[in-house]
Amino acid sequence: NLLDFADALTRISGGRFDITSGVLRRAWTFDGGDRVPSQATIDALRRYVGWNKVHWSRPQLQMQPEMQIDFGGIGKEYAVDAAARLIEEEEGEVSCVVNFGGDVVVRHERKDGSAWRVGMEAAATPGFALGIVGLRQGGLATSGDSRRFVLAHGQRYSHILDALTGWPVSGAARSTPVAAGTCTQAGALSTLAFLKGGEARSFLEGHGARFWLQ
Repeated sequence: NLLDFADALTRISGGRFDITSGVLRRAWTFDGGDRVPSQATIDALRRYVGWNKVHWSRPQLQMQPEMQIDFGGIGKEYAVDAAARLIEEEEGEVSCVVNFGGDVVVRHERKDGSAWRVGMEAAATPGFALGIVGLRQGGLATSGDSRRFVLAHGQRYSHILDALTGWPVSGAARSTPVAAGTCTQAGALSTLAFLKGGEARSFLEGHGARFWLQ
């Protein structure tokens, strides 16, 4: 299911989102340091990037040597939704919130009828809340560069890479929190919006999403 979802996102993004782009992590280390790889290094790795080079037909996945699969951007969100489903399978329709490192899903409002209160981290000051979001149902996910980035020559490079170029997305907001029906949907919209760079707001508005750009 996750591979099918990734396939759809690759088509929607025009190839900018691509789960085979994880091999580019050999060039990029987003630890707050100042190391920027050369174009030659990036170009050498881009030979192994491209979902169109993969043969996926359930249940078989075939890739060329040296290619990798990286579910960053959708994997954790998918796991959040899966965990919530498991809780409901065991306990029935209970009120719960599942939070994996800031990617959140809520199943039903609290017993007193109130919303679960979820804090959104401020991109400029990690560890501090920008505000509180009330969730009665659905997911919240964020893409951003507040914790994973490279800072070199006065320029901040986010950890979200454009698979078509091998370089971090430019012109994007620092953080793109999005709420949607599920955490997986929220994560997909947030990631695709980040990949849109300066067009993130119009993209999210066009999808009728609830969002908070920073």
